[in-house]
Amino acid sequence: MTKPHPHKPTPSNKPNTKRFGINALSIGAAAIGLGGALLAVFLRSKANPAEHAAPDLALDKPRPGATDRAPDAFRPDPTAVPTKAERESLRPATGPAPSFAADRGSTLG
Repeated sequence: MTKPHPHKPTPSNKPNTKRFGINALSIGAAAIGLGGALLAVFLRSKANPAEHAAPDLALDKPRPGATDRAPDAFRPDPTAVPTKAERESLRPATGPAPSFAADRGSTLG
């Protein structure tokens, strides 16, 4: 009969608590990840009531080409004379741009 080596530990029936903790953490992380993925799919599939379908942008609709024109009701009248207010609204902006910083020598008040 051989004697057990004095430096070799004897096998025990006690479970390895370090391995159990790592397994529990990995299972918990996988469960959290799966739950997050399911939540993302659920929230993405939920329709937004503020949005509506745009049938004119459907993929099966024909796309206008370079020779297609807008309907007459949507075309601007090229012979119309702009009013004074329209002309003023189209005038380019001139002068210094507004700023948050005060100019040198000016007072805030």
